[in-house]
Amino acid sequence: MKVNILDLKGQYKVIRSDVNKAIKKIIDSQEFVLGKELQLLEEEIAQYCNTKYAVGVASGTDALVVSLMALGIKPGDEVITTPFTFFASAEAVSLVGATPVFVDIDPKTYTIDPALIASKITKRTKAIIPVHLYGQCCDMDPIIAIAKKHNLKIVEDCAQSIGAAYKGKKSGSMGDLGGLSFYPSKNLGAYGDAGMVVTNDKQLFETLKILRVHGSRGGYLHLMIGINSRLDNIQAAVLRVKLKHIDSWLEARREKARFYNDHLKGLPITVPYVPSYNVHTYHQYVIRPNANLEAFMSFLIKSGIETRTYYPVPLHLQECYRSLKYKKGDLSESEKASLETCAIPVYPELNKKEMNYIVEKIREFYGK
Repeated sequence: MKVNILDLKGQYKVIRSDVNKAIKKIIDSQEFVLGKELQLLEEEIAQYCNTKYAVGVASGTDALVVSLMALGIKPGDEVITTPFTFFASAEAVSLVGATPVFVDIDPKTYTIDPALIASKITKRTKAIIPVHLYGQCCDMDPIIAIAKKHNLKIVEDCAQSIGAAYKGKKSGSMGDLGGLSFYPSKNLGAYGDAGMVVTNDKQLFETLKILRVHGSRGGYLHLMIGINSRLDNIQAAVLRVKLKHIDSWLEARREKARFYNDHLKGLPITVPYVPSYNVHTYHQYVIRPNANLEAFMSFLIKSGIETRTYYPVPLHLQECYRSLKYKKGDLSESEKASLETCAIPVYPELNKKEMNYIVEKIREFYGK
């Protein structure tokens, strides 16, 4: 049996008619950039995330970049984030000329450890980017308290966490800004690159709208140096169709996760830890096998089960950040997680036969 890590074709079969109609509507209108469809999506995403405002941009990376630009983060500044994440979380900091400062993770949740943040704050620190990893929010209360104490801004990296909640608060609604990614593989994915920034701050909202269009309000008059980063109307139309299904899709992911949690009991595997105050959306179902990871993954792959490691090299050890002078052992929990974890399929369209097969093969690996 072949089981992919994700099956977007299966998702498309369910929504094909609505998606095709939505795309045709945009093509017929010939309104491709900054149109009504995007405005409606922005309103709907803001409502879904329990924020006042949302601004569509070209990608999740750009969502972080324009957020930092809007906050005035500049060369010489430092921004604290995690090294155990996709590269964009730190790349955005570098792209505005600032320096990423890495803080190790909580080994249970894989998100940034709030207890370690204060020791990394300097006079140059201006912001924190907590990454809500794999579909689960960071422990935000202590992070918010630290930010208030030191007058720091918070940009939530919500690329993997739309719909997730922390103590009843939606991902993206707790910081000054939240950056969302709609990359096709995300729980809410476009049919190309797309992203969005959510915020409750009207001034930041107005600044973001200017920044995404070359720093202009229109008429070839430029108020500031911006970038070209606009979520196009075709992608907005696709996302509006998908947004209607997002809650049922997220619940389906949680259902798959509960199945794995139940059926992997008794095996030397650490399944995802979810604090009682969190609502997880399982963008990835990441496990920690108590075994040689390479042998474990190789066995599954040979059995037709796609599995991946997110992320095999933590950011502080990446070649491009050598100048920051981190070395192996500096952020040990991130380094161990990169060598000891992998993801198995958890998408909504995964059927019971496929899940039983995955569990059967994992048990076979352990001789169970």
